[in-house]
Amino acid sequence: MKTYFLILIFILFCINEIMGQQAKSVILVYLDGGPSQTDTFDPKPEAGRDIVGNFKDAIQTNVQGIQIGQKLPLLAKIADKYSLIRSMTHNVNAHETGHYAMITGDMSGGYVVYPSYGSVIAFIKKDAYNGILPSYISLTSANNRFNEGGFLGNEYKSFDTGGEPEKNLFEVEGIVNRYVNAASLNKRMNLLKDFESLNVNLNNEFISENANKFRKQNSEFIAGKSRQVFDLSTESKEMRERYGLNRLGQSCLVARKLVEAGVPFINVRTTGWDTHKMHFQRMNDMLPELDKALSALLIDLDEKGLLKNTIVLCGGEFGRTPKVLYEAPWNGGRAHFGQAFSYLVAGGGFIPGKVIGATDKTGENIVDRKVYPADLIGTLYLLLGINPYGKLPHILEGELPILPSLGKAEQSNDLLYELINIPKPKVMNNK
Repeated sequence: MKTYFLILIFILFCINEIMGQQAKSVILVYLDGGPSQTDTFDPKPEAGRDIVGNFKDAIQTNVQGIQIGQKLPLLAKIADKYSLIRSMTHNVNAHETGHYAMITGDMSGGYVVYPSYGSVIAFIKKDAYNGILPSYISLTSANNRFNEGGFLGNEYKSFDTGGEPEKNLFEVEGIVNRYVNAASLNKRMNLLKDFESLNVNLNNEFISENANKFRKQNSEFIAGKSRQVFDLSTESKEMRERYGLNRLGQSCLVARKLVEAGVPFINVRTTGWDTHKMHFQRMNDMLPELDKALSALLIDLDEKGLLKNTIVLCGGEFGRTPKVLYEAPWNGGRAHFGQAFSYLVAGGGFIPGKVIGATDKTGENIVDRKVYPADLIGTLYLLLGINPYGKLPHILEGELPILPSLGKAEQSNDLLYELINIPKPKVMNNK
């Protein structure tokens, strides 16, 4: 079966390359802490106050039969640009292990620490990507619960921008600094050249050639066109306002610019979704920000012809308990819930306007089509032209499966062929 799968992937890869349809970049809008699925993408308006809490309504989207949470009216207008998975599961209720499962696809319980799928994509795309910027960038920081490079090492972990994109100057670690302008940088570089001309140790041709090579690369990194990607003053006031003049909105706008620059993987991490207390008060502020930023991103990518080659994902490490915790000390909060939660997927080959999976009337149990992290990540790889049954090199263990949980009972339930235009391969007799 795997041989057949490799041949199929190769054929589809060639066809997609010729037609220009293969996914080239990924934007993960990561809701760190775990968003409530019943308040976002899997509302239960008939379930009663114990489940709906303060959000008793749902909005009909522009796709017949699909409703989403009442605080997402902008996303409701463009449901024909994305699809929803309402049956994500891994049964993990701890942040660290839930995040690890969702970001690596590994539920095997082994001792090997796997890399995040952002790191895997950066590793596999290293020869195809020729940009100066890192191939895996987080706005403004990656989740720090584990080393995202895993056994691939720090070379492939996330480059964290730091900074505050919502401010007039978006300072980026090692690239944009308010205290160093082009003139002062050029002055310092000339001073360095003068110093090196006096240093006999640098007159060696080999040393000099390599020093100049790295200096040219770093100068481009700091003062060249790559710097302009983070300059939001090049965007119109209307565009910036469309995304929202806040951390999440402006991070999503930078993500679009990074896609235009060809960066393979962009992680937009937004925090504050761990709402054990004051859940509905916080959602009153956070859901409109998400609605504005994510809808603007999808529309902008589509208008610029980028959505067909850019995968957009939105979700967190798990969901939250459908039942509201009205008792003290929570007083209207929601706890961790890894049994059933939702993800939004769009672009890059995902068929829009669909829903797969379903939960029961209270949202507590999956009643149709469980989707495990490896299933989602493996489908992502497939759309990127990466073999989800392939191997990764481990310095001690040799070659390891790229997704050790894929195809394993209680860890996987098949790739998401319902959401992509790639046919499921027939099972081959290995004999």
